Amino acid sequence: MKTTLRIGAAALLALAIPLPGGAVAQSIAAPTRPAIRGNFVHFDHLYAERDLNGERVGILHIYSEAPDYRFAIEPREGYTCVDDVARGIVLLTATNPDAKRRHQIEMLTRFVLQMQAENGYFHNFLWGDGRINRDYRTSLAELNWWSLRALWGLEAALPHLAPDTAARARTAADRLVANLQRDLPVSASGTTTVAGLTVPTWLPLESGADAGSVALLGLLPHWQRTRDPATRALIGRIGDGLVAMQAGDARRFPHGAFLSWQNRWHAWGNAQAYALLRAGKLLGRADFTASALREVDHFYPWLLKTGMRSAFALQKDGQGFKAVEAERFPQIAYGITPMILAATEAHRQTGEGRYQLLAQRLGTWFTGRNDARRVMYDPAAGRGYDGIIAPGKINPNAGAESTIEGLFAATALAGTPLP
Repeated sequence: MKTTLRIGAAALLALAIPLPGGAVAQSIAAPTRPAIRGNFVHFDHLYAERDLNGERVGILHIYSEAPDYRFAIEPREGYTCVDDVARGIVLLTATNPDAKRRHQIEMLTRFVLQMQAENGYFHNFLWGDGRINRDYRTSLAELNWWSLRALWGLEAALPHLAPDTAARARTAADRLVANLQRDLPVSASGTTTVAGLTVPTWLPLESGADAGSVALLGLLPHWQRTRDPATRALIGRIGDGLVAMQAGDARRFPHGAFLSWQNRWHAWGNAQAYALLRAGKLLGRADFTASALREVDHFYPWLLKTGMRSAFALQKDGQGFKAVEAERFPQIAYGITPMILAATEAHRQTGEGRYQLLAQRLGTWFTGRNDARRVMYDPAAGRGYDGIIAPGKINPNAGAESTIEGLFAATALAGTPLP
């Protein structure tokens, strides 16, 4: 069965957006490429089932290499991981799943549950022979990206699971949140100085605002389910940390961008605005909402005007900041989709059409309006390509992350919120 998400054509004729220096752009040129059409054919190609510790589970192959899109194994890590499987769960639960998709959600959730260690955190990678990778640094059972992503996936899966699996998922999520409540130093008000910037130290990985945004996306549905006051307090404190990682404003570089870690911004995983918008709405925190809109209103238009970036570091420069170690490449789907999610959420909350148009303009990165002048999501094959690596040059592989992030973008642009 071929599942699609279609987005109606939209003409971007007049979009008033604040730009650096207080100027207002009266228009952002309309896309010249077709709208994104989400197609799950390649997702299904990446999906498989196997036995793990005596249980049948679902997995997603991480690497799918051009030209024939066969699978590969990263020699230090493995061939499937919690990080991408949890992503896949979130995607499937957002699309009104039919019986086939509910089965995939069930099986993928079983994989995530099998990867939880005795300490309550999650290992990330599985070797091709079925052994869990317990030793490599990107697969340690610790407070890191994959454990936080597991929380979001488990909470999203709950309404779609068989009763026994749902009970296991609730227990696993509750154990993980108890760890976060214990291990994140949110009761402290610690800060440190990096390149003249003051940054908080109570986030994941101390100043990991990017990882903190993933934590929020899992903690928000956990709090909705449990109404645990400690979870609500944790959400608030992580949100405070994200706000503290914002730099610049409408007139001053970097125009409201949320730094990712220490004094560095990178596009990938930079979902702080999206997470803060959702947290602001749920908790009634107007300061979270205002902070998120500052980035959407000023930093995203600056990127569209001056060209996409991959990363930069900030240094204090008088009363402002300057960029050092700036990089334009690689550009990947995981760097574009968080902005689309934030812009569509801003439109959902405010009703202002300019945010919808901004999201659509950002979405044209996938359809060829980019530094490679190449389509980065193929709607016929359902493949999300692995990145733009130089002007006019792409990585044509189509792994799980790139494909799912492309489908996230299509889902959001179709008006469907993520769980």
